[in-house]
Amino acid sequence: MALLSAVLILLDLTTDKLKPLRDALSVLVYPIQHAVAAPSRLFNSTLESLGSYQELLAKNNDLKQQHLINNAKLLRFAALEKENIRLRSLLDSSFKLGEQVLVAELMAVNLAPYEQVVVVNKGAQFGVHKGQSVLDNDGIVGQVTKALPLSAEIILITDPNHAIPVQVNRNGLRTIAIGSGQINKLSLPFLPNNADIVPGDLLVSSGLGGVFPQGYPVAVVESFVPQPDKPFAVIHATPKAALNTNRELLIVWNNEQVIPLSTQLSVEKDGTDK
Repeated sequence: MALLSAVLILLDLTTDKLKPLRDALSVLVYPIQHAVAAPSRLFNSTLESLGSYQELLAKNNDLKQQHLINNAKLLRFAALEKENIRLRSLLDSSFKLGEQVLVAELMAVNLAPYEQVVVVNKGAQFGVHKGQSVLDNDGIVGQVTKALPLSAEIILITDPNHAIPVQVNRNGLRTIAIGSGQINKLSLPFLPNNADIVPGDLLVSSGLGGVFPQGYPVAVVESFVPQPDKPFAVIHATPKAALNTNRELLIVWNNEQVIPLSTQLSVEKDGTDK
């Protein structure tokens, strides 16, 4: 057998007589070679697929994280945009008022049923004093009840202990609006059953009492229910100001009052020096 193999190898090297046989045998052997090589190809292909899959997973995770980061940034940008809109509205309102104003930010809120008070970050060192009226860009919010050096307490118009003189913008009818203890409701308890007031009427400050300047929006009449067996009707109104969503407020000086700018400048200078 060894001798036959040596002879065949010698003939294959020296002549082409065995080429047809070699070609025929290669055709027969090819499926076997292909079958033998298949596991190796499958293994390599599987490794490549797993590598690509892991790479895709990593890229997908990176994209998800970047998506979350971008969404967070967009939320922040949206919040800043809304804040800028609010501040521009307040600034526009201050120009319309024709009076000196100071923008203050909320620090704390107490909206208990029988005590509705907020605290802002401007106080006596900025010239804020008790009795000043406070607004937002929609209407009257309340008035300052306590001015501390660096902060001030403001009672909302919906506080049960607060009353504000108002008049119907349509006909000038005067009355008193009293806080109901609910953030979205005022009561008008002193109007008779035949009073000329209807739902939808705008109530503005009358200027009586000297606290609130005349003509500021206060509320819109929501309901009017006559009480035939009683002297007064039951009337409720909805405040114009956004009392439960405000973040910035306007503290107002009327035309007879002047903000002590020297005090403000000294406070700002002290803050800068520090």
